[in-house]
Amino acid sequence: MYPEHTGHLPAERAVTIHQPAALAPYDLAAPVAMDPYAERQPVVWVPDAYGRMVPMPKHLAPPAVVAPAPRDLTPLPLLDPVAQRLMGAGIGGGALSAGAGYGIGEVVNAAAGFSGGALIWIALVVLALRTPARAITSGKGSTVNIRKAVIKRSHFHG
Repeated sequence: MYPEHTGHLPAERAVTIHQPAALAPYDLAAPVAMDPYAERQPVVWVPDAYGRMVPMPKHLAPPAVVAPAPRDLTPLPLLDPVAQRLMGAGIGGGALSAGAGYGIGEVVNAAAGFSGGALIWIALVVLALRTPARAITSGKGSTVNIRKAVIKRSHFHG
């Protein structure tokens, strides 16, 4: 792959002569693209992919990178004060709701117990008022007379 002999070979000629081509006369009939000085765009130099600076028209160049504002690097509290307030309101609201729910439950239970007990007492009072006084005072009971009368009248209208 590589030649074994790496030394320099002697030059065939000490001086190389270069013969330039003859210049052609300027042809006025051929169209020539002109770039007048007044119409030239400003040129900026930007780095290419290899780090070399290359010219580029200013209107085609990428926008300049804006330096970001310096950041405040002071340490922040472990918990944000707003988050602490929200968390406290949530815990306090939960405790308030639990306490209100417990209190409402106690009131409902008391009302249910009072109404059930009151109904029993009202039923006993009504039953006591409806029973005759003789049944309460005498242990024999009361005498009940039952009369059954059957009256049959047959009429034939015919």
